[in-house]
Amino acid sequence: MDEQPDCHLIGTYTRYSSWTARVETVLEYFQIPYTSQMIPLHDARTVSPTGLVPVVRSRSLGNIHIGDSLAICEFLAESNPSLPLWPRDPQLRALARSAAAQMHSGFSALRNNYGTNFIAQYTGNIPVSEEAKKEVRRALAIWDDARKATKDRLAQLNEKDEGFLFGGFSIADAFFWPVLWRIRTYNLPLDHGSPDALRWMETMWNDPSLRKLVHSYYLQAENPESRIEHYDDIFRGRDDIQFGTFPEDWTFHAPKSA
Repeated sequence: MDEQPDCHLIGTYTRYSSWTARVETVLEYFQIPYTSQMIPLHDARTVSPTGLVPVVRSRSLGNIHIGDSLAICEFLAESNPSLPLWPRDPQLRALARSAAAQMHSGFSALRNNYGTNFIAQYTGNIPVSEEAKKEVRRALAIWDDARKATKDRLAQLNEKDEGFLFGGFSIADAFFWPVLWRIRTYNLPLDHGSPDALRWMETMWNDPSLRKLVHSYYLQAENPESRIEHYDDIFRGRDDIQFGTFPEDWTFHAPKSA
């Protein structure tokens, strides 16, 4: 009889949950065997010691529960040393860890005011605070700096650049993946995006593994139990903002001014 995978992910529905989505993206992209249990957010306390998700239960470590998306991804990297969850090169690995940590601990304006909802589309007079604009510019700067440093470093090493933040896909890309959702969902401004940053966005949106995840979000939306009403039509009551759904075949086009 086949053994169960070591990793069991407990989270909430990933089309709404950037936290769970980060972990799921790493697991799926690197094809790490796992089982999963997706639950309504209000039920998290029944399955998680902290009342928060995601958590990963490791069978090889005595079914301990590992909480926090960054800690979980570090655990996955340590448990799968043959896979490049972080860049192999020490310099790029340090930069990738720095980028992921900045995402993990910052960007409170985007987190608090622009909840993740992958399939949602808002049009009209969407309010964008100066703090939110500042954080989008900060993300664009992180992506630009990452790509410039990566291109230089990989050229020195004579290694292939796959177009992700630090060459090949890594935990850092997974952590910024839900930021791309927010930018798309709320049509946040990209006028400060450099060509390098925008090309990274295009690489992410067009990647086959991520397109497979996109399909899973739309399948998830067909299940009424997955709906979190709080994150749908958050500007309800405002006639100047329209709420809709992105078609699954949507593609990213960089602003021409970039």
